[in-house]
Amino acid sequence: MKPVRRLFAALLALVLALAAAPARPREQPYSQAELDQMLAPIALYPDPLLSQILMASTYPIEVVEAARWSRAHPNLRGDDAVRAVEDRDWDPSVKSLVAFPQILARMDEHIEWTRRLGDAFLTQEPHVMDTVQQLRRKARAAGNLVSDERVRIADEGGAIAIAPASPQVVYVPYYDPWVVYGPWWWPAYAPVYWAPWPGYVVVHRHYPWRPAPAAAGFAWGPAIVVSIGFFFGDFDWRERHARIVHVNSYYVQKTVFVQRETTRTRFAPGRWEHNPGHSRGVAYRDAAVGQRFAAADPSPAQ
Repeated sequence: MKPVRRLFAALLALVLALAAAPARPREQPYSQAELDQMLAPIALYPDPLLSQILMASTYPIEVVEAARWSRAHPNLRGDDAVRAVEDRDWDPSVKSLVAFPQILARMDEHIEWTRRLGDAFLTQEPHVMDTVQQLRRKARAAGNLVSDERVRIADEGGAIAIAPASPQVVYVPYYDPWVVYGPWWWPAYAPVYWAPWPGYVVVHRHYPWRPAPAAAGFAWGPAIVVSIGFFFGDFDWRERHARIVHVNSYYVQKTVFVQRETTRTRFAPGRWEHNPGHSRGVAYRDAAVGQRFAAADPSPAQ
């Protein structure tokens, strides 16, 4: 009987210890300085591309897988690359980024930044949207955010929207956050900085035929051709969230069809919803976020 009593006593002590243990505190929200820091290198991307980067950042393991695939297929980009991964079990936002291998490469190389970005997007989406707008206003005030033959800058109810000048041609900008926003305002939180991308050329915004001085901070890569309707994401700046504007993209249709067949209809026009099935077991930074998705089907769409 003594071994049984000792086992009972040990179990009782464990139960009492667990009951006395403090509840896991909620993680503190990212500060404004941290959000400025992490969003600095991408805030000036066209809205459709930026929305899908933010979505994809919530699935870091799939981003790593997609980046590896992209490195193994260096000659594929744009539509050709996305068609080649149509049958992969990645979230559509991740699939879309194989069209832009340089972006995937940076997200993979800076995977901790990617994960933090995804955490911020899931826990502080309105704050992330506000931060993008604040950074864009600073870039415009510094004279570094204007329409040209590559992008169109427009005011939407007080918000600054950025769109490709052509729906079938996407230019991904590279810029130096230390330059385009003017003097950086957080001495203790330097902006995330990426080295210049190979093949990118600095162009004078007002005189495209003349090379710009290095201080201009902006550079452009080759045009990436995509299909009409390639992008499915965008932003509702008034409501401060990402949204799905349509699901006509060829690489989204199959996913949506399967989700409907299995009664999972997360991917539909309207407000974007994170699909925890594509998180692949990565823990959420905030316990409340984890609880929010705990009841969701963990298996990814096929």
